[in-house]
Amino acid sequence: MKRDISQLGEKEYDVVVIGAGMFGVCAAWEAAHRGLSVALVERGDFCGATSAHHFKMVHGGIRYLQHGDIPRIRESSRERSAFLRIAPHLVQPLPILMPTYGHGMKGKEVLGLGMSVYDLITADRNLGIPDHQRKIPGSYFLSSEETLNLFPGIEMENLTGGAVFCDAQMYNPARLALSILHSAVEFGAVAINYVEATGFVQQNGKVTGVRLRDVLDGQPFEVRGKMVLNTAGPWASGLLERTLKIQLNPSPAFSRDAAFVIRRKPEHDHALAAVSKTKDVDVLIDRGGRHLFIAPWLDRDYTLIGVWHIVWGESKDKVYVTEEELSDFIKEVNEAYPPLQVSIDEVTMINTGLTLFGESIPGSKRMSFGKRSLLIDHAKTHSLDGLISLIGVRATIARGMAEKAIGVISQKIGKRVAKSKSQTTPIYGGDMEIFEDYLRNANQKQPYSINEKTMRALVHNHGTQYTRVLNYIAEDAPLSAQIGD
Repeated sequence: MKRDISQLGEKEYDVVVIGAGMFGVCAAWEAAHRGLSVALVERGDFCGATSAHHFKMVHGGIRYLQHGDIPRIRESSRERSAFLRIAPHLVQPLPILMPTYGHGMKGKEVLGLGMSVYDLITADRNLGIPDHQRKIPGSYFLSSEETLNLFPGIEMENLTGGAVFCDAQMYNPARLALSILHSAVEFGAVAINYVEATGFVQQNGKVTGVRLRDVLDGQPFEVRGKMVLNTAGPWASGLLERTLKIQLNPSPAFSRDAAFVIRRKPEHDHALAAVSKTKDVDVLIDRGGRHLFIAPWLDRDYTLIGVWHIVWGESKDKVYVTEEELSDFIKEVNEAYPPLQVSIDEVTMINTGLTLFGESIPGSKRMSFGKRSLLIDHAKTHSLDGLISLIGVRATIARGMAEKAIGVISQKIGKRVAKSKSQTTPIYGGDMEIFEDYLRNANQKQPYSINEKTMRALVHNHGTQYTRVLNYIAEDAPLSAQIGD
């Protein structure tokens, strides 16, 4: 994948996509895979913002049961299954334990009913997933003794055991997004980074292209498109306001989602949902505080802790966590699960990103989570044809929302396209059936002195394309020492 700006001026594309985060790369892949010509432009690194810096969860929608939102449960479960199917090297199940107490809202009876309903709603969650270790099992319960064996030191008063459900975890969010981008390029998409959208080309009340600026040399130029898809994430509404004087109503609010990583090797593969002191304000079933997750970063010697949300009113170009906030985060998680006793010196990485949120007071910890992604046809909302905006809620549903957006675009340009197969087609590097079998064969075949832990990281990150990295090692053997996880 080489940066060649001249490609953008060579023809009129069926669709020009602005923004190469998770939603943008999924849209480019979806369009190219279905036979549309695509140009994707990104002002910075591909997948370099929220898409690379979130909590790595692929949500199956169980939390939406509290809201009584069955469509969101179905959507999330479907998209989680898609990622487990098409990216077996980068997505795997993660069991999550919630301690149960007494016989009320936190007891096994209530949770058991809810989990049974969830398992029924998502009964098709494993269709088409060949790898048994990538299948999502049904929920189950543990005894008090089993729960304490996994998480010794949790609150024991009225403890009756633990409820376990499975979600999924990305091994490397940035690599997942980049692999999808590679897939798009393999199907003919043109992808150029360090190119900023500065405006829109219009003709007779229709958007016909995008004005661009090469960030590296400052040169302006244009790319033509029958349709333009704005997937600039937190910057999408600002681009509309600045260049077209279009104001979305209501104006999208964004949360700064923050999590951190500590270098502490997990003792097992279960995550803990520890109860915090803050609440989600729009639940129908109130079980007390919201959950903080203490999760193993699967196949790595690290533990993930999060997530903290706050409505972000500052610059979207600089999203940060202060030392005081980090200290507060650590205090809160240590209160939620005292045996953890995290110290600030253990923190090796802080992940921050902006996520579409519901209506909440700026700066507040009492939050109303974003309900739906925004898919806006500006011909209907602002009498401006040729432009669609897609502002997504969670990376989990990026593929599905891209499918919807490209469906609308293909209809608007009057071009018959192939039926979407992106939820069953392996992404770049994902064309394997059983991950552990493939890894075992890779270890047997590899000709270099690379240890098994490093090989596991290589195959996780690159899948069936790991041999391309080995080719570099063939040219420069000391590179093998630089391969991390």
